[in-house]
Amino acid sequence: MTDVVGEHPALARVRAHAASAGVPVEIRRFPAGTRTAEDAARAIGCEVARIVKSLVFLADGAAVVALCSGADRVDERRLGAVLGASHVRRATADEARAAPGYVIGGVPPFAYAPPCTVLIDERLLGLDPVWAAAGLPDAVFAIAPGDLVRLSGARCAELSLAHSSGSTTPSA
Repeated sequence: MTDVVGEHPALARVRAHAASAGVPVEIRRFPAGTRTAEDAARAIGCEVARIVKSLVFLADGAAVVALCSGADRVDERRLGAVLGASHVRRATADEARAAPGYVIGGVPPFAYAPPCTVLIDERLLGLDPVWAAAGLPDAVFAIAPGDLVRLSGARCAELSLAHSSGSTTPSA
């Protein structure tokens, strides 16, 4: 697949990564923005639970991306246990941008430079399709959970705290 003329490099990187694995993605942009799970759900017209949050953490100093439902929160203790890490914390905005190479609110679930460890909360696997950021805070794409796991190279685990049923309660 060739890049769209004038396409932002972040979008082109996401599109190319997916296409190289045989999964073309249709990236949709929303001028009002899709920076938060709630913003994305509102723009798309879906449940917030179907939004994939790509959250950057540092686990013993190494960047890790945790993918979870927009309706859920990642439990740092569970994340640490799955990784065998003694210290886990959310990355700062600068650390998040440096690690996977995207700004917060636009971090996609794959196509990172440099590569990062990716974990996916198992609860996302029961939702089809899900919507993920495409590299910018106003761009998203729909994807089947199986393709999401394959393209991200994610390891499935139970990562989230108490699960809600798709409410729009703010979460991490």
